[in-house]
Amino acid sequence: MTAPSNLEVEAPVALGELPAESSGRSPWGLAARRLARNKIALASLALFCLIIGVSLAAPLYSKYVAHTDPFASNITGTTVVNGKQVAVLQQGGGKLGLGEVPIGPTWQRNYFLGADNLGRDVLARVLYGGRASLEIGIGSAAICCLLAMIFGLISGFFGGVTDSFLSRTMDLIWAFPVYLLAISVATVLLTNGGLKVGPISIDASSFWIPILIIGIIYIPYVMRPVRGEVLRVREQEFVQAAISSGAGNWRILFTEILPNVATTLIVLFPLIIATTILTESALSYLSIGVQPPQSSWGTIINDGQGLLYTRPMVAIAPGIMIVLTVLALNVLGDGLRDALDPRAKLRIKE
Repeated sequence: MTAPSNLEVEAPVALGELPAESSGRSPWGLAARRLARNKIALASLALFCLIIGVSLAAPLYSKYVAHTDPFASNITGTTVVNGKQVAVLQQGGGKLGLGEVPIGPTWQRNYFLGADNLGRDVLARVLYGGRASLEIGIGSAAICCLLAMIFGLISGFFGGVTDSFLSRTMDLIWAFPVYLLAISVATVLLTNGGLKVGPISIDASSFWIPILIIGIIYIPYVMRPVRGEVLRVREQEFVQAAISSGAGNWRILFTEILPNVATTLIVLFPLIIATTILTESALSYLSIGVQPPQSSWGTIINDGQGLLYTRPMVAIAPGIMIVLTVLALNVLGDGLRDALDPRAKLRIKE
Protein backbone atom coordinates (compact mmCIF):
# COMPACT_ATOMS: atom_id res chain seq x y z
CA MET A 1 0.00 0.00 0.00
CA THR A 2 1.58 3.22 -1.13
CA ALA A 3 0.18 6.44 0.22
CA PRO A 4 0.64 9.79 -1.47
CA SER A 5 3.35 12.08 -0.21
CA ASN A 6 2.76 14.69 2.44
CA LEU A 7 2.50 17.38 -0.20
CA GLU A 8 -0.19 15.41 -1.99
CA VAL A 9 -2.17 14.98 1.21
CA GLU A 10 -2.13 18.61 2.24
CA ALA A 11 -1.92 20.32 -1.18
CA PRO A 12 -1.03 23.67 0.39
CA VAL A 13 -2.07 26.82 -1.38
CA ALA A 14 0.43 29.66 -1.62
CA LEU A 15 -0.31 33.28 -0.89
CA GLY A 16 -2.08 34.87 -3.83
CA GLU A 17 -2.89 31.50 -5.38
CA LEU A 18 -6.54 30.67 -5.96
CA PRO A 19 -7.78 27.21 -4.98
CA ALA A 20 -9.09 26.77 -8.52
CA GLU A 21 -5.56 27.15 -9.87
CA SER A 22 -4.38 24.31 -7.64
CA SER A 23 -7.09 21.82 -8.54
CA GLY A 24 -6.05 18.99 -10.84
CA ARG A 25 -2.33 19.68 -10.49
CA SER A 26 0.29 17.43 -8.91
CA PRO A 27 2.27 18.77 -5.93
CA TRP A 28 5.42 18.97 -8.07
CA GLY A 29 3.48 20.80 -10.78
CA LEU A 30 2.24 23.31 -8.22
CA ALA A 31 5.78 23.78 -6.91
CA ALA A 32 7.10 24.35 -10.43
CA ARG A 33 4.33 26.88 -11.04
CA ARG A 34 5.17 28.78 -7.85
CA LEU A 35 8.88 28.74 -8.69
CA ALA A 36 8.14 30.04 -12.20
CA ARG A 37 6.32 33.00 -10.65
CA ASN A 38 9.31 33.84 -8.44
CA LYS A 39 11.32 36.04 -10.81
CA ILE A 40 14.10 36.64 -8.30
CA ALA A 41 14.65 32.90 -7.80
CA LEU A 42 14.65 32.34 -11.57
CA ALA A 43 17.17 35.16 -12.02
CA SER A 44 19.43 33.59 -9.38
CA LEU A 45 19.14 30.21 -11.13
CA ALA A 46 20.05 31.85 -14.45
CA LEU A 47 23.03 33.57 -12.83
CA PHE A 48 24.26 30.30 -11.32
CA CYS A 49 23.88 28.52 -14.68
CA LEU A 50 25.78 31.38 -16.35
CA ILE A 51 28.64 31.02 -13.87
CA ILE A 52 28.76 27.28 -14.54
CA GLY A 53 28.70 27.91 -18.30
CA VAL A 54 31.55 30.42 -18.39
CA SER A 55 33.61 28.23 -16.05
CA LEU A 56 33.15 25.21 -18.31
CA ALA A 57 34.19 27.39 -21.26
CA ALA A 58 37.56 28.16 -19.64
CA PRO A 59 39.59 25.96 -22.05
CA LEU A 60 37.91 27.63 -25.05
CA TYR A 61 38.62 31.11 -23.71
CA SER A 62 42.22 30.24 -22.89
CA LYS A 63 42.94 28.65 -26.28
CA TYR A 64 40.94 30.70 -28.77
CA VAL A 65 40.53 34.11 -27.11
CA ALA A 66 43.37 34.79 -24.67
CA HIS A 67 45.87 32.49 -26.45
CA THR A 68 47.63 31.72 -23.19
CA ASP A 69 48.32 28.89 -20.79
CA PRO A 70 46.89 29.93 -17.39
CA PHE A 71 49.07 27.40 -15.56
CA ALA A 72 52.45 28.22 -17.15
CA SER A 73 54.73 30.95 -15.82
CA ASN A 74 55.24 33.85 -18.26
CA ILE A 75 57.56 36.19 -16.38
CA THR A 76 59.63 37.03 -19.48
CA GLY A 77 56.70 37.16 -21.91
CA THR A 78 55.27 40.08 -23.82
CA THR A 79 51.85 40.97 -25.18
CA VAL A 80 50.32 43.47 -27.57
CA VAL A 81 48.28 46.31 -26.08
CA ASN A 82 46.86 48.99 -28.41
CA GLY A 83 49.27 47.91 -31.12
CA LYS A 84 52.36 48.15 -28.90
CA GLN A 85 54.51 45.32 -27.59
CA VAL A 86 54.68 45.51 -23.79
CA ALA A 87 56.18 43.26 -21.15
CA VAL A 88 53.81 41.18 -19.04
CA LEU A 89 55.91 41.97 -15.94
CA GLN A 90 56.82 45.65 -16.01
CA GLN A 91 59.91 47.06 -14.32
CA GLY A 92 59.79 49.86 -11.77
CA GLY A 93 56.23 49.50 -10.56
CA GLY A 94 54.66 50.85 -7.39
CA LYS A 95 55.10 54.21 -5.70
CA LEU A 96 58.83 53.71 -5.20
CA GLY A 97 59.43 52.58 -8.77
CA LEU A 98 61.15 49.39 -7.61
CA GLY A 99 60.75 45.73 -8.52
CA GLU A 100 58.36 44.26 -11.04
CA VAL A 101 54.62 44.71 -11.32
CA PRO A 102 52.41 42.57 -13.59
CA ILE A 103 50.48 44.25 -16.33
CA GLY A 104 47.11 45.63 -15.28
CA PRO A 105 43.74 45.10 -16.99
CA THR A 106 43.99 45.74 -20.72
CA TRP A 107 40.23 45.30 -21.34
CA GLN A 108 41.22 43.48 -24.52
CA ARG A 109 41.23 39.81 -25.55
CA ASN A 110 44.66 39.17 -24.04
CA TYR A 111 45.10 39.83 -20.32
CA PHE A 112 41.60 41.30 -20.04
CA LEU A 113 41.94 41.54 -16.23
CA GLY A 114 45.72 41.75 -16.23
CA ALA A 115 48.32 39.25 -15.04
CA ASP A 116 49.42 37.86 -11.68
CA ASN A 117 52.94 37.89 -10.25
CA LEU A 118 53.95 34.99 -12.53
CA GLY A 119 52.63 36.60 -15.69
CA ARG A 120 49.55 34.37 -15.98
CA ASP A 121 46.26 35.66 -17.40
CA VAL A 122 43.97 36.49 -14.45
CA LEU A 123 40.64 36.01 -16.27
CA ALA A 124 41.70 32.63 -17.65
CA ARG A 125 42.75 31.52 -14.16
CA VAL A 126 39.49 32.79 -12.64
CA LEU A 127 37.49 30.72 -15.15
CA TYR A 128 39.61 27.63 -14.51
CA GLY A 129 39.39 28.31 -10.77
CA GLY A 130 35.61 28.36 -11.10
CA ARG A 131 35.69 24.87 -12.58
CA ALA A 132 37.61 23.58 -9.55
CA SER A 133 35.53 25.44 -6.95
CA LEU A 134 32.23 24.38 -8.50
CA GLU A 135 33.37 20.78 -8.96
CA ILE A 136 34.46 20.50 -5.34
CA GLY A 137 31.47 22.45 -4.02
CA ILE A 138 28.82 20.48 -5.92
CA GLY A 139 30.60 17.14 -5.42
CA SER A 140 31.03 17.56 -1.67
CA ALA A 141 27.43 18.82 -1.31
CA ALA A 142 26.14 15.76 -3.21
CA ILE A 143 28.12 13.38 -0.97
CA CYS A 144 27.00 15.27 2.13
CA CYS A 145 23.30 15.21 1.23
CA LEU A 146 23.38 11.57 0.09
CA LEU A 147 24.99 10.30 3.30
CA ALA A 148 22.89 12.62 5.46
CA MET A 149 19.74 11.32 3.77
CA ILE A 150 20.73 7.69 4.42
CA PHE A 151 21.74 8.31 8.04
CA GLY A 152 18.71 10.51 8.72
CA LEU A 153 16.26 7.95 7.31
CA ILE A 154 17.79 5.05 9.25
CA SER A 155 18.20 7.02 12.48
CA GLY A 156 14.73 8.54 12.49
CA PHE A 157 12.85 5.42 11.40
CA PHE A 158 14.51 2.66 13.40
CA GLY A 159 15.27 4.70 16.55
CA GLY A 160 16.67 2.95 19.61
CA VAL A 161 20.33 1.97 19.62
CA THR A 162 20.72 2.80 15.93
CA ASP A 163 19.42 6.33 16.45
CA SER A 164 21.60 6.83 19.53
CA PHE A 165 24.76 5.62 17.77
CA LEU A 166 24.27 7.74 14.64
CA SER A 167 23.17 10.81 16.61
CA ARG A 168 26.14 10.64 18.98
CA THR A 169 28.50 10.17 16.03
CA MET A 170 27.08 13.29 14.40
CA ASP A 171 27.36 15.14 17.72
CA LEU A 172 31.04 14.20 17.82
CA ILE A 173 31.62 15.76 14.40
CA TRP A 174 29.45 18.73 15.32
CA ALA A 175 31.46 19.35 18.49
CA PHE A 176 34.46 20.54 16.45
CA PRO A 177 34.45 23.96 14.77
CA VAL A 178 33.94 23.34 11.06
CA TYR A 179 37.04 25.10 9.78
CA LEU A 180 39.28 23.82 12.55
CA LEU A 181 38.24 20.23 11.80
CA ALA A 182 38.64 20.72 8.04
CA ILE A 183 42.06 22.36 8.42
CA SER A 184 43.27 19.61 10.78
CA VAL A 185 42.16 16.72 8.55
CA ALA A 186 43.42 18.40 5.36
CA THR A 187 46.82 19.11 6.92
CA VAL A 188 47.22 15.50 8.06
CA LEU A 189 46.27 14.10 4.66
CA LEU A 190 48.52 16.51 2.74
CA THR A 191 51.44 15.76 5.08
CA ASN A 192 50.98 12.01 4.56
CA GLY A 193 50.82 12.38 0.80
CA GLY A 194 47.11 11.67 0.43
CA LEU A 195 44.60 9.09 1.60
CA LYS A 196 45.24 5.34 1.59
CA VAL A 197 42.53 2.92 2.72
CA GLY A 198 43.28 -0.65 1.71
CA PRO A 199 43.44 -0.86 -2.09
CA ILE A 200 42.11 2.70 -2.44
CA SER A 201 44.76 5.39 -2.80
CA ILE A 202 44.02 9.08 -3.38
CA ASP A 203 46.88 11.45 -4.19
CA ALA A 204 47.25 14.62 -2.15
CA SER A 205 46.74 16.78 -5.26
CA SER A 206 43.43 15.10 -6.16
CA PHE A 207 40.17 17.02 -5.87
CA TRP A 208 38.78 14.02 -3.99
CA ILE A 209 40.67 15.07 -0.86
CA PRO A 210 38.78 18.39 -0.34
CA ILE A 211 35.56 16.84 -1.69
CA LEU A 212 35.58 14.08 0.93
CA ILE A 213 36.73 16.32 3.79
CA ILE A 214 34.14 19.04 3.16
CA GLY A 215 31.39 16.55 2.35
CA ILE A 216 31.83 14.62 5.59
CA ILE A 217 32.13 17.55 8.01
CA TYR A 218 28.76 18.99 6.91
CA ILE A 219 26.77 15.74 7.21
CA PRO A 220 25.42 16.59 10.71
CA TYR A 221 24.03 19.91 9.46
CA VAL A 222 21.85 18.11 6.90
CA MET A 223 21.12 14.93 8.82
CA ARG A 224 19.49 16.77 11.74
CA PRO A 225 16.60 18.32 9.78
CA VAL A 226 16.15 15.11 7.74
CA ARG A 227 15.94 13.03 10.92
CA GLY A 228 13.41 15.47 12.38
CA GLU A 229 11.22 15.15 9.29
CA VAL A 230 11.43 11.36 9.43
CA LEU A 231 10.36 11.37 13.08
CA ARG A 232 7.35 13.51 12.15
CA VAL A 233 6.34 11.52 9.05
CA ARG A 234 6.80 8.19 10.85
CA GLU A 235 3.79 8.98 13.04
CA GLN A 236 1.50 9.81 10.10
CA GLU A 237 -1.52 7.57 9.51
CA PHE A 238 -0.46 6.34 6.07
CA VAL A 239 2.86 5.11 7.47
CA GLN A 240 1.09 3.32 10.33
CA ALA A 241 -1.30 1.81 7.80
CA ALA A 242 1.62 0.54 5.71
CA ILE A 243 3.18 -1.01 8.82
CA SER A 244 -0.14 -2.66 9.73
CA SER A 245 -0.47 -4.10 6.22
CA GLY A 246 2.84 -5.92 6.66
CA ALA A 247 5.05 -3.76 4.41
CA GLY A 248 8.78 -4.21 5.00
CA ASN A 249 10.91 -1.55 6.69
CA TRP A 250 12.95 -0.71 3.61
CA ARG A 251 9.86 -0.49 1.44
CA ILE A 252 8.27 1.92 3.91
CA LEU A 253 11.46 3.96 4.06
CA PHE A 254 11.82 4.46 0.32
CA THR A 255 8.17 4.53 -0.81
CA GLU A 256 6.39 6.20 2.09
CA ILE A 257 8.88 8.30 4.06
CA LEU A 258 11.54 9.34 1.53
CA PRO A 259 9.09 11.14 -0.83
CA ASN A 260 7.90 13.18 2.14
CA VAL A 261 11.39 14.31 3.22
CA ALA A 262 12.74 14.83 -0.31
CA THR A 263 11.62 18.46 -0.31
CA THR A 264 13.81 19.16 2.72
CA LEU A 265 16.85 17.82 0.85
CA ILE A 266 15.98 19.76 -2.31
CA VAL A 267 15.79 23.03 -0.36
CA LEU A 268 19.01 22.34 1.56
CA PHE A 269 21.05 21.25 -1.47
CA PRO A 270 21.76 24.70 -3.02
CA LEU A 271 22.43 26.13 0.45
CA ILE A 272 24.95 23.37 1.16
CA ILE A 273 26.63 23.98 -2.22
CA ALA A 274 27.09 27.65 -1.27
CA THR A 275 28.55 26.62 2.09
CA THR A 276 30.93 24.06 0.60
CA ILE A 277 32.18 26.55 -2.00
CA LEU A 278 32.97 29.01 0.79
CA THR A 279 34.73 26.28 2.77
CA GLU A 280 36.76 25.14 -0.24
CA SER A 281 37.80 28.72 -0.97
CA ALA A 282 38.94 29.17 2.64
CA LEU A 283 40.96 25.94 2.61
CA SER A 284 42.54 26.78 -0.76
CA TYR A 285 43.37 30.28 0.45
CA LEU A 286 45.27 28.64 3.31
CA SER A 287 47.05 26.36 0.76
CA ILE A 288 45.49 23.17 2.14
CA GLY A 289 42.71 22.81 -0.42
CA VAL A 290 43.38 22.74 -4.15
CA GLN A 291 47.08 22.17 -4.76
CA PRO A 292 49.32 23.76 -7.45
CA PRO A 293 49.49 23.82 -10.41
CA GLN A 294 45.69 23.62 -10.27
CA SER A 295 43.80 26.68 -9.16
CA SER A 296 40.54 27.60 -7.48
CA TRP A 297 39.03 30.92 -6.48
CA GLY A 298 40.64 30.59 -3.06
CA THR A 299 44.16 29.99 -4.42
CA ILE A 300 43.84 32.96 -6.80
CA ILE A 301 42.88 35.26 -3.91
CA ASN A 302 45.98 33.99 -2.10
CA ASP A 303 48.09 34.74 -5.19
CA GLY A 304 46.73 38.29 -5.32
CA GLN A 305 47.24 39.04 -1.64
CA GLY A 306 50.67 40.56 -2.28
CA LEU A 307 49.34 42.64 -5.19
CA LEU A 308 46.46 44.36 -3.41
CA TYR A 309 48.07 47.81 -3.64
CA THR A 310 49.33 47.54 -7.21
CA ARG A 311 47.06 45.05 -9.05
CA PRO A 312 44.00 44.52 -6.81
CA MET A 313 42.00 42.94 -9.63
CA VAL A 314 43.94 39.67 -9.12
CA ALA A 315 42.19 39.18 -5.76
CA ILE A 316 38.98 41.12 -6.46
CA ALA A 317 37.92 39.09 -9.53
CA PRO A 318 37.68 35.67 -7.80
CA GLY A 319 36.15 37.34 -4.75
CA ILE A 320 33.36 38.76 -6.91
CA MET A 321 32.75 35.32 -8.41
CA ILE A 322 32.45 33.76 -4.95
CA VAL A 323 30.01 36.46 -3.80
CA LEU A 324 27.82 36.11 -6.91
CA THR A 325 27.77 32.31 -6.72
CA VAL A 326 26.94 32.15 -3.01
CA LEU A 327 24.32 34.89 -3.33
CA ALA A 328 22.64 33.14 -6.28
CA LEU A 329 22.54 29.80 -4.45
CA ASN A 330 21.09 31.30 -1.26
CA VAL A 331 18.36 33.16 -3.14
CA LEU A 332 17.62 30.00 -5.15
CA GLY A 333 17.35 28.00 -1.92
CA ASP A 334 14.85 30.50 -0.50
CA GLY A 335 12.85 30.32 -3.74
CA LEU A 336 12.75 26.52 -3.62
CA ARG A 337 11.58 26.63 0.00
CA ASP A 338 8.75 29.02 -0.87
CA ALA A 339 7.75 26.86 -3.86
CA LEU A 340 7.85 23.50 -2.08
CA ASP A 341 6.54 24.69 1.30
CA PRO A 342 4.44 27.85 0.79
CA ARG A 343 3.21 27.68 4.40
CA ALA A 344 6.77 28.39 5.55
CA LYS A 345 6.19 32.08 4.80
CA LEU A 346 3.15 32.10 7.02
CA ARG A 347 5.02 30.40 9.86
CA ILE A 348 7.88 32.90 9.61
CA LYS A 349 5.54 35.91 9.58
CA GLU A 350 3.57 34.62 12.52
